[in-house]
Amino acid sequence: MSELAIFGSPKAITTETGDLFTWPIITQEDEEAVLGVLRRHAMSDTDVTEKFEEEFSSWQGTKYALGFNNGTSAIHAAMFGCGVGMGDEIICPSITFWASALQVFSLGATVIFAEADPVSLCLDPKDLEKRITPRTKAIIVVHYLGHPADMDSIMEIANRYGIKVIEDVSHAQGSLYKGRKVGTIGHVGATSLMTGKAFAVGEAGMLVTDDREIYERAIALGHYERFRENIQTQSLRPFLGLPLGGYKYRMHQLSSAVGRVQLKYYDQRTEEIRRAMDYFWELLEGVPGLRPHRPVEQNSHMGGYYSPRGLYLPEELGGLSVTRFTEAVRSEGVVDCYPGCNRPLHLHPVFNTCDVHGAGKPTRIANSPVDIRQKPGSLPISEVVGSRVYCIPWFKHYRPEMIEEYALAFRKVAENYEELLAEDTGNPAELGGWCFFKHTK
Repeated sequence: MSELAIFGSPKAITTETGDLFTWPIITQEDEEAVLGVLRRHAMSDTDVTEKFEEEFSSWQGTKYALGFNNGTSAIHAAMFGCGVGMGDEIICPSITFWASALQVFSLGATVIFAEADPVSLCLDPKDLEKRITPRTKAIIVVHYLGHPADMDSIMEIANRYGIKVIEDVSHAQGSLYKGRKVGTIGHVGATSLMTGKAFAVGEAGMLVTDDREIYERAIALGHYERFRENIQTQSLRPFLGLPLGGYKYRMHQLSSAVGRVQLKYYDQRTEEIRRAMDYFWELLEGVPGLRPHRPVEQNSHMGGYYSPRGLYLPEELGGLSVTRFTEAVRSEGVVDCYPGCNRPLHLHPVFNTCDVHGAGKPTRIANSPVDIRQKPGSLPISEVVGSRVYCIPWFKHYRPEMIEEYALAFRKVAENYEELLAEDTGNPAELGGWCFFKHTK
């Protein structure tokens, strides 16, 4: 008789999960912080947000932090802060969420997509330099799924060409790259703090930098209440009083109130997450076809392990498709084990055919002297990444007995892969999604 639950044997998961996966952890302290804002009708003020910014910049290790209503706005402001404008190009990995890049259209600029490293799943420095043109103004580095990108190599290239580096830290708050927090290595960092993230405070975002001009340009884009006489950047001073972008981007104070409380416990809570995730991978060491997606450099780690994945090597499992593998794992009781990750953005219609602003041509090339669109086959690694990754449990607590059940589910399936080959119909043409992450409890 087969050992696999998909063929009728008992499931590996037998214990109720309880709060093993519940996130964020909300206590009475969070509730009282929110009620304090509500009771004095201060939802649209900035006093709590400014305290949160001060505490966040201290935790992050940067001179400045600026709160935003969401991460999309924070990345938009980072682009504007770096001077991205009409006719410019940014370089961004194709494997990411659209909010890492799409805002560039509103600045009259465009995006060139770069290849993913097959192990880190982050921007591949070996491909990056090929994408640089005289119009390149900034590089977007996404620390994808919490994994720090190869920042030493990226910064060497950027500095050699005089190009700004924007770190998208939305998946990786608190992740370390060789002892340095991501978001502090490039010229500016931006992050989402929405409820589904590892650092989760509600609908909010944050920008961090040591560069006063970038910080003040970010203010100028959409913080009218702060675009006042204390602005030092001379090119901005003639326009004080109204935001240059016409946006209202400040953080809601219910979110910043929660953020101040969450920040107090973030390092402690994510240390437990990493302990749990590391134990899970220790239990799977040596299992064929399965590899951890986590950094190997000394003094580097995954922060809060946002939306974690494993690397899948079908060649070690007789060519078994990741689709069939994850189907069998789900049968063992791992409810949210699915193949794939973000689909490559360079193939999405909004970057190829959509005329967003009515220019009479696709927005991607509306302000570009050449057609820079990238066809299928142009980024071969990015186009197959989805067939080589799968979801793993995102443990929020170190509970060894329960983690062992989940590890057993993956081990059982991998070690009995031959039983699954006969009914394996392969992977569908597309795996993952443009926006596939579940932002629920």
